Parts: sequence; structure tokens; C-alpha cells
Amino acid sequence: MPETPTGFTLVTKDVAVYPEHTVTLTLYVPDKAGKYPAVLDIHGGGWKDRQVEQDKPMMERLATRGFVTAIVAYRLSGQAPYPAAINDCKAAVRYLRAHASELKIDSDRIGVMGGSAGGHLTGLMAMTNGLPEYEGDGPDRDQSSAVKAAIVMAGSQDLIAANKEKSNPGTVAFLGGTYQEKPAIYEQASPLQHVRAGVPPTIFIEGEKDTLKIGRAEMQDKLRTLGVETELHTLKDAPHPFWMSQPWCDQVVDIASAFFKKHLGEPKF
Repeated sequence: MPETPTGFTLVTKDVAVYPEHTVTLTLYVPDKAGKYPAVLDIHGGGWKDRQVEQDKPMMERLATRGFVTAIVAYRLSGQAPYPAAINDCKAAVRYLRAHASELKIDSDRIGVMGGSAGGHLTGLMAMTNGLPEYEGDGPDRDQSSAVKAAIVMAGSQDLIAANKEKSNPGTVAFLGGTYQEKPAIYEQASPLQHVRAGVPPTIFIEGEKDTLKIGRAEMQDKLRTLGVETELHTLKDAPHPFWMSQPWCDQVVDIASAFFKKHLGEPKF
């Protein structure tokens, strides 16, 4: 169960207010003064369920390794279809930069991670760094939404291949139609389609007992060809969603801490 660590304050901030939902950030902010690297978590739930509480144990543990951590409550598919979710995640990063001083964040050092539907959105966040068409109409548009490193957990990266032959009701609700009805939207929403030079280091964590994540292997091939750092961690006996239970939650935090320290660095006091 979630339990705010000693030496941290749990705060909730409003990022953007829409008639259907207020986008919020749940943050673990260290009490000790300093400039900390930050990690944004994008929760899963098939783009339709709110799973902030389920991701808190992972993010509170990661915070104790030397980070400000945050979980974004983006608009779900039942509230607003794509691109609302990715727009909200971009707005969350812009908020972190706009309020960096207050939140003790080093605005040059922000990473992102997420699992399942959040893994898909994490991949899309990372691969669309700097592409204005994904920003949406949220606040803090003077700030960058770019991230320096990404961890995709148990998330398909090719929505075309995953839905071309059969329609997944969750994906149809998220994207507002089937692949046959909206092929351009499926292409736009597939992280695999946007791999290009200059995208951030991106690693993948998957569970040994989970299903195949479509497009992950192809995305890693593209990243390697471009010289972008990538690797795969497969957790033994881990089901979907492994990051919500032990021993895999701690294993994820160990992997994430090492990866983000490599690319975001340590706090500066």
C-alpha cells in the first residue's frame, strides 16, 4: 500500500482544467533543499481506468533514490479520446518545468516511465520529443515537454500491427474508431512510427509471464540502428502488471534508479 516516505512531502497540483476532467500531478517532493532530477510516471489501465494509487508504491520508492517523482492523472478514453492523453502528459512535463523552483526540480533533467497503456504513452512521449503537433492546447506552452530518458514497461509500440487484423475495444475507444476507419490516427499514435535520430535513451521492462508487446523488438532495432541506447529487462515469473506487486516493484525501482541516475544524474545540494 502507498506510504509517503520519511523526508518527503506528498503534494497534488492541478495541471489543466477541462469540463470532463482536471489533469493533476501527484508528486513526492524531498524536504531537503536542492535541485533534483525528476521522473514522471504515466499510469496504465487500458487508457480507460485511473491507476494513480496503484503506481504510488513504485514512485515513492524511486523518490528515495534521489528524485522528485510525479504521477500524471491524464484524461481517460471515456472522458476524451486521443490525443487528449498524450497532450496531457506533455502538459505535465511543461508544468514540472514551469514550477521547477517550487518543486525543487532541475528542469534540464526530466525523465518519463510508465506501464501498459502508460508504457505506450511513455514511448510516444519519448519518440515525439520536440514535435509541436503532439503538444495540445494545455498551459505552459512556453516550456519544453522534452524528456531526456524513458522506460517503457509492458506496452505495445505498434498500434497498427496490434489492431490491423482484429479490433481491441479498448484501443477503439482510445483512438475513436477501428484501424480500418482511422488508419492515420493509428499511425500517429504508434511510437514505432516516430523513431528518429535524437530521440532519448529508451529501455524496456517486461514480465516473463506477460503477453508479447507488439512493436517493442522492431522499435529497439530502429533505436540501435540510430545509435540510441536501448535494452530489455525481462523479469522472471513476472505477470502483467508486475510493477504493482512484489518482488517485481523493487526490481523495477532498482532498474529505473540506475538508468535514470546514468542519464539524469544525482541531486545537487
